[in-house]
Amino acid sequence: MKETGFGIVGTGTIAKVHADSIEATDGARIVGVAGSSPEKARAFAEARNAGWYTDYADMLKDPHVDVVCICTPSGMHAEAAVMAARAGKHLVVEKPLDVTLKAVDSIINECDRAGVRLVSIFQNRFPDGMQALKRAIDEGRLGRLVMGDAYVKWFRTDDYYSSAAWRGTWKLDGGGALMNQGIHYVDLLQWMMGPVESVFGHTSTLARGIEVEDTAVACLKFKNGAVGVIEACTSAYPGAAARLEIRGERGTVVLEDGNIKEWLVEGEEFKPADDNITGSGSSDPAGISILGHQRQISDLVRAVQEGRPPVIDGREGRKAVELVLAVYESARTGQDIKLPLDT
Repeated sequence: MKETGFGIVGTGTIAKVHADSIEATDGARIVGVAGSSPEKARAFAEARNAGWYTDYADMLKDPHVDVVCICTPSGMHAEAAVMAARAGKHLVVEKPLDVTLKAVDSIINECDRAGVRLVSIFQNRFPDGMQALKRAIDEGRLGRLVMGDAYVKWFRTDDYYSSAAWRGTWKLDGGGALMNQGIHYVDLLQWMMGPVESVFGHTSTLARGIEVEDTAVACLKFKNGAVGVIEACTSAYPGAAARLEIRGERGTVVLEDGNIKEWLVEGEEFKPADDNITGSGSSDPAGISILGHQRQISDLVRAVQEGRPPVIDGREGRKAVELVLAVYESARTGQDIKLPLDT
């Protein structure tokens, strides 16, 4: 099959993860890199034997670029994604798709019109432990789900937030501990438990001099009647493993950083996966492995070649953004917020 060519826009930490993931994927290669800094774009591209651009529009003209990875600040995703879709490029957009539902929907709608594939990065669905839990839920092995909880108690320094002007801002980061860090486990929670009916949340800025929250909690009621909580922060030293707890009438499963810690299901033995090294972003945003990204990008390559939708498309990616925004609305108004949100 034809090799799939990738262009990357952005040259920061997450762009490197995308680049390493592409290089580890059969049938994929990096064709071009676009960035606002000529020095950074050139260095990033030359290290990967790719072309470099300071004008993103020029990269989109390259016929060898089949897919564009959007690795810019979150609040700039829609602008770059819509341009790529109109140029006929498939898309891999780093989480979140964007920071408002209007912007998210503009990406989804433009990709629909252009007939291109859209991937929303939520790489934490792909480790073996997460896949095993999802199968167990779908097969009914945990029985009726009664409670689902997500905990992302991480630590980020003042230097982290001051390292780039967009970090910790409403306009470009879209939020803090929930929208940037916790959104991974917000996504996992709703994927495992099903749609959320309502949410009540509190957010605070307790330790960092930023516009957005560094500490958040939320109580959730799911449409299936189950309840749960989300706790997320970047204010708690030294940072802990991200944790997902799913409890049903016939079983409980607990995972940390994608790895099974407890598998207490009626009639089943605990068989943890021993080949799944995910890393952790608890105190270092560069501490994650490329495993999840590589598996998700590999799925996109196969989806393009086979003419099928990717596993996590734009509409799947939208769900976690909507839930985070509902928590923010609850914290702002002091009210229980029903989903779906009005758009």
